[in-house]
Amino acid sequence: MTYQDAIEYLYTQTPLFQNVGQEAYKEGLYNTVTIDRHLGCPHKLYKTIHVAGTNGKGSVSHTLAAILQASGYKTGLYTSPHLTDFRERIRIDGKPISPDFVVKFIENNRDFLEPLHPSFFEVTTAMAFSWFAQQEVDVAVIETGLGGRLDCTNIIKPVLSIITNIGFDHTKFLGDTLPRIAFEKAGIIKKNVPAIIGEHCDQTRPVFERKAEEVGAKIVFAQDNCKIISHKYINPSKVVYETAALPGLESGLAGMCQEKNANTILTAVDELKRRRFRITEDAVRKGFRDVCRMTGLRGRWQLVRRKPDIICDTGHNSHGLKYIARHLEELSSKPGAGQLRIVMGMVNDKDISDVLAVMPRNARYYFTQASVQRALDASTLRDMARQAGLTGRVFRTVAQAINTAQREAAPEDLIFVGGSTFVVADLLTMRDFFIQG
Repeated sequence: MTYQDAIEYLYTQTPLFQNVGQEAYKEGLYNTVTIDRHLGCPHKLYKTIHVAGTNGKGSVSHTLAAILQASGYKTGLYTSPHLTDFRERIRIDGKPISPDFVVKFIENNRDFLEPLHPSFFEVTTAMAFSWFAQQEVDVAVIETGLGGRLDCTNIIKPVLSIITNIGFDHTKFLGDTLPRIAFEKAGIIKKNVPAIIGEHCDQTRPVFERKAEEVGAKIVFAQDNCKIISHKYINPSKVVYETAALPGLESGLAGMCQEKNANTILTAVDELKRRRFRITEDAVRKGFRDVCRMTGLRGRWQLVRRKPDIICDTGHNSHGLKYIARHLEELSSKPGAGQLRIVMGMVNDKDISDVLAVMPRNARYYFTQASVQRALDASTLRDMARQAGLTGRVFRTVAQAINTAQREAAPEDLIFVGGSTFVVADLLTMRDFFIQG
C-alpha cells in the first residue's frame, strides 16, 4: 500500500464529513473507546490540552501549540479539516505526520477497524493519538471535530480545557439554541481540570457554570478580565496588541475576530503557567508572531497576493463571517480604497440566510462552488443572495471566479475569497497562483 492508497482508503472506506456532511456524523464514543483500547490507550502517554468552540478553535490551537513549541516542549497538534493535504491534521512541532506511519497504521489496523464501520474522524483521531505516543510528545493540543460532549476526542483527560465561543453552527447535531449548543461544547469540561471560556453571553454562561460545578472544575471567563488594551493593524496580515504584561505584542493572525482569540490564548497561558508549564515572555511573543510559519496554519485572514490585495479566510458561519464582513467594510472605506470584490461559495448544510444577512452590501460578488459534494450550487447561492440585497455573477469553479475578479480589479481594489473552508482550499491549490510568504 502506498501513501496515496492509504488516503484513498480513508476517503472511500470511511465516511468523510468534510465531503458528504451529516451522513458521515456518528454520535457517541463507543467506536472511539473500542479503537483506543485496541491501540493501548495511547492518549494517556502525554499531556493534552482540549479546545472546542464554534469559531476560533483552530487559531487558538495553533497559537498555543506555537507557544509551547517555542517554550521547548515537543508539541503535537491535531486539528481539522485540512485544506490541501490530509497530513495537515496531525503535526508535531509543525511537521506533518509521516506518510509511512499513515500507511502502516491502515495496514496494521484495517482488519480490526472494518467491522466497526468507523467514521473518517474516528480513524484519524486514533491515528493522531498513536502518532503522538510513538513520537513521545510532551504535550498535544487537541481540537474537537464537532461539538464536544460526544466528539471522539473527548476520551482525553487534559490538563486544560478551552471553549472559545458559542454560535450557531451544525445545529442539526448540536441543537438550535445557544444554551443547547453550549451544553454540547461544555461536555469537554472535566473533574479537576481548569476550563477557560473565551467568550460568553447571558444565555451560555449559566450552562458553563452548572457544568463546572457539577464536575468540580475551576472555570475562568476570559472576557471578564480582558488583557487586550488596544490593537493596531500594521498591514492586512499583521496586528500589534497592547497589553499590560506584553506591550507591542505582534501577531501573524490579523482578522478582526483574532482580538478575542488572543485574549483567550493569553488567559490560557496564565493557567498553564499555574499548572507548572515553563512558558517565557519570549516564547509567547514568538508563538504569536510566527504561528503560521511554526505550525503550518493557513487560511486565517491570509494575504495571498498584492495589487490587488487578495485575502482569504476560512470563516464559514454567521458568527465568524460577521467579523470578516466588518473588517472588509472597514478596509474598503479607507481613503484611496478601491472596489471590494468577494469570491464566495458555501456548503449546503449551513444556514445560508443568516450568513448572507451579515455580508457587505457595497461589494461585487462572484458566486461559486468548491470542488466537494457538500458545495451549494452557485446559482442557488446567487438567488438567495439577491433576496438579501447582494448582487453578482455565477462561476462554476473557484478558479474561474478568482481569475475573473483579478482581471476586472484595479490595483487598489480588495478581493476577498471565502464563505467556506473548501473555497479557500481550492484557491490554495490553484496552479500558477503565487501565494505570499
